[in-house]
Amino acid sequence: MALLILWLVPFSRLGLVTFFVVVALVGTWAAHVAEVAIGAKDPGAIVIDEVAGMTLSVLVLPLPFTVPVLLVAFVLFRIFDVVKPFPAGRSQALGGGVGVMIDDIIAGLYALVVVLALRALTGWP
Repeated sequence: MALLILWLVPFSRLGLVTFFVVVALVGTWAAHVAEVAIGAKDPGAIVIDEVAGMTLSVLVLPLPFTVPVLLVAFVLFRIFDVVKPFPAGRSQALGGGVGVMIDDIIAGLYALVVVLALRALTGWP
């Protein structure tokens, strides 16, 4: 879902930053409400955390995004989201909406750093 939004919506830089902030804030609230309603910690039905993390993974990259850039950022984001390198894994202990959102935001930040390093080292794209 996040990939389609990022590819199809002609974001400006301000629009993209605003989108990320709104998704992160509303997502934190919504994830908390969903956890309480479902009665489970970080249930799989909550996906807004993935949208926030994926958006962060491309937040400062040149616009408009190309399909290869989005795919590389997505793969890196998913790897970091699954592996949960420090402090992402520990951050889930925060609980509530913050615990749901923060590990994906950290994964998105790690993915962004790697994409920026690839750009700096190789000139891609």
